[in-house]
Amino acid sequence: MLTRKQHELLMFIHERLKESGIPPSFDEMKEALDLASKSGIHRLITALEERGFIRRLPNRARALEVLRLPDSIAPGLNAARKFSPSVIQGSLGQSNPGQGNLGRQIKPALSRMPSAGNNDDAVAAVSIPVMGRIAAGVPIDAIQHQTHSISVPPDMIMGGEHYALEVKGDSMIEAGIFDGDTVIIRNADTAQPGEIIVALVDEEEATLKRFRRKGASIALEAANPAYETRIFGPDRVKVQGKLVGLIRRY
Repeated sequence: MLTRKQHELLMFIHERLKESGIPPSFDEMKEALDLASKSGIHRLITALEERGFIRRLPNRARALEVLRLPDSIAPGLNAARKFSPSVIQGSLGQSNPGQGNLGRQIKPALSRMPSAGNNDDAVAAVSIPVMGRIAAGVPIDAIQHQTHSISVPPDMIMGGEHYALEVKGDSMIEAGIFDGDTVIIRNADTAQPGEIIVALVDEEEATLKRFRRKGASIALEAANPAYETRIFGPDRVKVQGKLVGLIRRY
């Protein structure tokens, strides 16, 4: 449960990130909430971070990321936001490898997994297929085989069909996506500027990048200054899905 000021600040940060992709400054937050000092903003941000609504990114000025909104505002936020993924930390549950080559048209089915034990607070997990590796760097072949399945909380995948890919490379590290992460993808063939997508280039290579438009062209933007933004004609890039969450193994 958020206080009124916590809710106001969360929504202000969220709207600013949607509009410009850049978090507001502390002065802007102070003005928006009509507070007398920035110390009040510090306290509100700390409270939001402790409750799991935002995250402060280390070693970057003004680096705030909205992880979620209150369920009463946007229960399906994970499927719609630019990138504020749900994150599961820990080992990945695996089942037997899937069979067959699904090619590049992904239509995975979801199946409910019963929760273990009699814990009333336990929530049924959802099993989704892992479809190989995706490049967060130099593009590589991907989305070819179901290698195994993983179980994720149902609130991570609100609506639609989903699959998972294992990340290879470091081109999206400033978006919080690291080499070795497993990304959760909602199947889609269109995207809005700013969304992180699985892009198929020239029917040959797949990559995980932020989707942008440059006039009539499509730009695939990395989240690492070591990598250049790549620009293609619209007929060369196909959207294969949108990022909605990730799993990190330690």
